[in-house]
Amino acid sequence: YVLVDLWATWCGPCRMVSPALEQVAHQLAGQVKLVKVDIDRNPRLAQRFQVQAVPTLLLLEKGEVISRKTGAAPAPALKQWVEESLAGRR
Repeated sequence: YVLVDLWATWCGPCRMVSPALEQVAHQLAGQVKLVKVDIDRNPRLAQRFQVQAVPTLLLLEKGEVISRKTGAAPAPALKQWVEESLAGRR
């Protein structure tokens, strides 16, 4: 599974959520891989995933979105979201 963080340099909440996402990716190593995408540098990707606000977090399985979350959240809430999203896939 790939955890995608769609963010922008001008986005304050994006900067706040980044360390939390890295913590979750570390805790779930082997289950998820964290990928960060700057939407200003990759507008086509932002368009493909219909990003309307940042941060937008996507959980992908083989390129398909299986879960989406918009906005910043603390690490425990992010971890719970990922785990719950994965639980339905196993």
